[in-house]
Amino acid sequence: QVQLVESGGGLVQPGGSLRLSCAASGSIFSMYGMGWYRQAPGKQRELVAVISSSGGTHYADSVKGRFTISRDNAKNTVYLQMNSLKPEDTAVYYCTSGKSWGQGTQVTVSS
Repeated sequence: QVQLVESGGGLVQPGGSLRLSCAASGSIFSMYGMGWYRQAPGKQRELVAVISSSGGTHYADSVKGRFTISRDNAKNTVYLQMNSLKPEDTAVYYCTSGKSWGQGTQVTVSS
């Protein structure tokens, strides 16, 4: 089973940027589709972006044009570049392989 560890969260002002990273264990990382989800206080966990094993991507409408998901199979890592951040992007962000989930990293967008 893949183990996932997220990093890169923090406090940023509106309009700022952050890059989240998700490091995966295991030698077959390249075979997995990977995704980022987020959960804001009092809300359900929601899809942010996914990337297939071949690099195809899909984004939630709320982040299209602002967020970019990518992967580096040589480093067993998936990234989420977040630009033009808004207060409504504040949430705990989770990385998933579909079967495994990371522990989450907090992103807070506030002035």
